[in-house]
Amino acid sequence: MDLRFGDSRPTDEERAAVDALLGPPESSWEGADRSDADLRWARGGRAARDRRDLLLPGLHALNDRVGWISEGGLDYLCRRLTVPPAEAYGVATFYAMFSVRPRPATVLHVCTDLACTAAGAPKLCESVETRLGPDSGVQVQRSPCLGLCERAPAALVIRAGESARLGAPPLGKLENEARSGPIGGPGGTAPGDGNGKGRRGRTTAVSAPTTPDTAIRTALTPENAPEEPPAALAVPQAPDPSLLLLGRIGTVDPTDLDDYRAHGGYTALRRAFALGPAAVIREVTDSGLLGRGGAAFPTGRKWQATASQPDHPHHLVCNADESEPGTFKDRVLMEGDPYALVEAMTIAAYATGARHGYLYLRGEYPRALERMEHAIAQARARGLLGDDILGQGFSFDIEIRRGAGAYICGEETALFNSVEGYRGEPRSKPPFPVEKGLFGKPTVANNVETLVNVLPVLTLGAQAYAAIGTRKSTGPKLFCVSGSVDRPGVYELPFGATLGELLRLAGVRGNLRAVLLGGAAGGFVRPDELDVPLTFEGTRAAGTTLGSGVVMALDDTVPLPRLLLRIAEFFRDESCGQCVPCRVGTVRQEEALHRIAERTGADAAADITLLREVGRAMRDASICGLGQTAWNAVESAIDRLGAYE
Repeated sequence: MDLRFGDSRPTDEERAAVDALLGPPESSWEGADRSDADLRWARGGRAARDRRDLLLPGLHALNDRVGWISEGGLDYLCRRLTVPPAEAYGVATFYAMFSVRPRPATVLHVCTDLACTAAGAPKLCESVETRLGPDSGVQVQRSPCLGLCERAPAALVIRAGESARLGAPPLGKLENEARSGPIGGPGGTAPGDGNGKGRRGRTTAVSAPTTPDTAIRTALTPENAPEEPPAALAVPQAPDPSLLLLGRIGTVDPTDLDDYRAHGGYTALRRAFALGPAAVIREVTDSGLLGRGGAAFPTGRKWQATASQPDHPHHLVCNADESEPGTFKDRVLMEGDPYALVEAMTIAAYATGARHGYLYLRGEYPRALERMEHAIAQARARGLLGDDILGQGFSFDIEIRRGAGAYICGEETALFNSVEGYRGEPRSKPPFPVEKGLFGKPTVANNVETLVNVLPVLTLGAQAYAAIGTRKSTGPKLFCVSGSVDRPGVYELPFGATLGELLRLAGVRGNLRAVLLGGAAGGFVRPDELDVPLTFEGTRAAGTTLGSGVVMALDDTVPLPRLLLRIAEFFRDESCGQCVPCRVGTVRQEEALHRIAERTGADAAADITLLREVGRAMRDASICGLGQTAWNAVESAIDRLGAYE
């Protein structure tokens, strides 16, 4: 792939997919037929360069319509956006869900990550691959975590093709002056909004828990796959209206805005308008709300730092790209209570002075995408998004951007690069996002659980909210429980509950050998350490981490060395490769674990020493949290569990 445009031409399908997103080309400089006017001057270059952030939606459009991204299709998209083809090729090959080589229209993604590996996913994959064969018209792709850990083992089918429902206005025709940002406008159509489903032109189906028979049947006829179970089945405590974050799940119809409002919806936003932006930030600060993504940064401080920046426009980003193996709480919230996220994002935007919000949503979450599209469209139609929300003179709208399978994009600056149309590689800090974030402007980024916590902060009041949990970890926390338990799912408990209390709710199955806290980037604890308090400070004191809330129970039937090897494979695959410690270190870690898996005892001592040196280098010198935490779980398994003794 060259920096210059080549001679490859798009197919009619590829041209139609791009034009449905961007509108028809206006000159030959964008790929239209040549006219006499085009011989006199070049048109559209500067305007197209301002739409670089449409590169990722454009790649989705091609991949969804055809199933892969050809050189001709990529070249046409690059002409439309004035992006060098070599740069676009680098972006397209960055994401696991895209392919730049021909492949069947149907792809069966079979999860082989931690919970699914413990549930027998490797044998499932072997069986499916053998039975389908190369001539089935289905490509089997071993996938990292699909966020369906409570129903492991899991599979996701994506079939490319043209959809029958078109008619949404193309993005290229949106009113740019309607908002302070690179594209679109409040009330306009954006990638992934309520009108976007038809333009994506794909069929998706989930099979979980799956077997070889059901996975194959779903792959061959995804349009006939049974409905997914309701989100409430992923919440063992549901229906329980006393829960602050999960109380509506199982009680309220997630597609009905009126039902949401009848159960307390938009009470928090009305109080926010009554308080004013500064007082809202003060309430969030006084509540002690910490970020729920793992870093535990005070939310109020982040909001205040963004709101006080003189540079405008300010941006709001909701990070819904939860890709940590074992994590699925944000998916359940979006599927079961989508309007809560819309309301919470509106409050965050009001407090921080943002007029446009981006919801960056995992590409592996088709039902969450549909629910959020519907909720945003309904809120917009009812005057709860767009201009003059609730008659308060405040304008705000939300645009959904789909991820495409890159764990690193959960890091906020990598997410910004992804939205802007670049490879999802983390940026060096400082400057921090509150100063220069998305499009170089002040940006507040929070994950789904953090934002949804803002609603009880405002409805209960800061003091009442802070009274829940502990002094340093306030409020309720969601925990994703999976593995060797009878009732896997998302649990809501106040901070300070112990790991043992949580596992008793879930019902441990078999002879418990270890519990993985925090996912692949977390650490293991032994069965005699279940009294560890589930708080940020409590887990740190115990030598582990709470992370995003992963709690994966493992009994003595789970092959621990194989699980550790899968963690190493995960980090090797997901490293963006930008910095040497992570790019090289994750490979060396996997190589050493492969060697250790073939022998134990004294023969493994040299490789364990090497692992410690590599892990220390990654922790000290990697740019972002991926490399800094890639050694954590393996280290804890060696030191706390005696994994290779």
